Amino acid sequence: MKKDIEIPEVIDVFMAVVKEYNEDFQCEDWNAYLVNNKEVDLEMVLIVSKGYDEDKMIETSLMRHKIEKLPAKSFAKVELLTEDVLKLSNFFNVTFFEGNTMYDKKYLFEKGTIKEGNLRMITLLNKRGVLVK
Repeated sequence: MKKDIEIPEVIDVFMAVVKEYNEDFQCEDWNAYLVNNKEVDLEMVLIVSKGYDEDKMIETSLMRHKIEKLPAKSFAKVELLTEDVLKLSNFFNVTFFEGNTMYDKKYLFEKGTIKEGNLRMITLLNKRGVLVK
């Protein structure tokens, strides 16, 4: 039965963590974004995120987010990542519909990868960040 279930490959949907200035609090924040680089809209997007460190037996609470519709060639801010969470491995499990087909992918930011030295320009966001494909 399980062998009959087809899970299509996710293409052109990414997670990014971006360092940006917060005008309200006048400080630099790290924010996670879901990036839709497809030519079609994503519908009923569900994101589950968690930070963890297996060596130190630390894990954060499970966070859940929902986006009704993410238009083609767009992005959405998912959550703020605090300095404590940046020290952990962070995963984002993203499930969405494209037409009548359901897609699912896990994006993992390994411990120590979200840092200034790894920032690259993310064209669609027009911001510098760390991207996981």
